[in-house]
Amino acid sequence: MNPNELTIGVEEEYQIIDPETRELTSYVGKILDQGATIFRDQVKPEFMQSQIEIGSNICQNVSEVRQELLHLRRSVHNVASETGCRIVAAGTHPFSRWHDQVVTEGARYKALKDKYELLANRLLIFGMHVHIGIPDHDLRIDIMKQMTYFAPHISALATSSPFWFGRKTGLKSYRSVVFENLPRTGLPEYFDSWKEYSNYIKLLQVTKTIDEPTKIWWDIRPHPKFPTVEFRFCDCTTKVDEVVAIVALTQALVAKLCQLRRRNQTWRIYRRSLIAENKWRSVKDGLDGKLIDFGKKKEVPLRLLIQEIVELVDDVVDELGSRKEIEYIEQMLKNGTSADRQLRKYEETGNMKDVVDMLIDETMESCL
Repeated sequence: MNPNELTIGVEEEYQIIDPETRELTSYVGKILDQGATIFRDQVKPEFMQSQIEIGSNICQNVSEVRQELLHLRRSVHNVASETGCRIVAAGTHPFSRWHDQVVTEGARYKALKDKYELLANRLLIFGMHVHIGIPDHDLRIDIMKQMTYFAPHISALATSSPFWFGRKTGLKSYRSVVFENLPRTGLPEYFDSWKEYSNYIKLLQVTKTIDEPTKIWWDIRPHPKFPTVEFRFCDCTTKVDEVVAIVALTQALVAKLCQLRRRNQTWRIYRRSLIAENKWRSVKDGLDGKLIDFGKKKEVPLRLLIQEIVELVDDVVDELGSRKEIEYIEQMLKNGTSADRQLRKYEETGNMKDVVDMLIDETMESCL
C-alpha cells in the first residue's frame, strides 16, 4: 500500500477548567459561541458541558498532524482564556466529580443519558482517537484484527488518568475502566472480511441492539462514515509531542502490517482474552508494567516491548517521514507518561490543584 494513502486524523477531548478553583466548569457553550468563526466545524461539544472536542483536518503525514494540533490547541486555549477558562488534555480530572457536571443539550446526548442512565452520567472521561486512512474495505478489517495485538502497547504510552474523585486509583488509565462499563466497548471482535463485519452490524440493527454503526465503541473499529480505521483506546494525551509520537507509531505499525500483507505474511492472531490480559496490565501499570510475550510464553517489561516495536517499524518510518517523531518515544520511555508525571507531582506536593496546574502548562507546551 502506498504510504501516501495512510492519511491521518486525530480527535481530542479537552477538559474545560476554572483557573481559580482548578475544577471542571460547564463553559463549552460560551467557548463555542465566542469561537464560532475561528473553529468552523473542527470544534464541537461533547456529552458534558465541561468537555470540548477537536478534530483535525485530514493530514498526509505526522508533520501536518503536529501543525493541526498546535493550531487547534492554541485556538481553543485563546478563546477559552477570553471566557476566563483554561483547557487540559488528560484522561480524567484529578478531583472533579461527575455529579456536579451539566449534560450538554441535544437529542444525541439525551438519548445516551436516557438509555444508559448512571453509566452515561459517569462518563466524565476524555479520550484521543486516531484515524488512519485505508480505502480498501477488507484491508480495514484485516488491519483492525492484527492491530488489536498492539493496543495494550500503544495505550500504555498515552496513560493520563491515574486519579478519580481526588483519589489515586492504583491505575494509570482509569478512563479505560470507566468507559468499558458501556456495552460494545473494549477489544474488537475478529472478522475475516468486510462482508462478515457488515452482516454483524445488520444483525445488531435488525434486533434493535443499535440503530446505527457508530454505537460500536470498540478500541479499534472501521469508521462507519469515513474510509479509516479508528483507534480509540488512548487517554487524551497531555503534551503535543507525545500525541504526535503515538500517532506516528500507530501509522507506522499499520504501514508495516500492510507491507507484510503484500508479502503474503501476517501478524499472528491471538485470542482476545489473552490480549485482554495485556490490556489490563497496561491500564494498571502503564510503562512500568510487564506484558505477556505470547510467543515466548513469559512476561517482558513493557518498555522493552515498545523498543522492539520501534525496531519492527524501522524500515517504514523514513518513507512515512516520521523518524524524528518515532524517536521521541525513547524520551517517553525514559521520562514516563502524563500519568507518571501526575503521580510524581502529587507525591511532591500532596495537592491535587498543583497537578491540575501542571496539566494546564503541559497541555499548551510548545503551542504558544
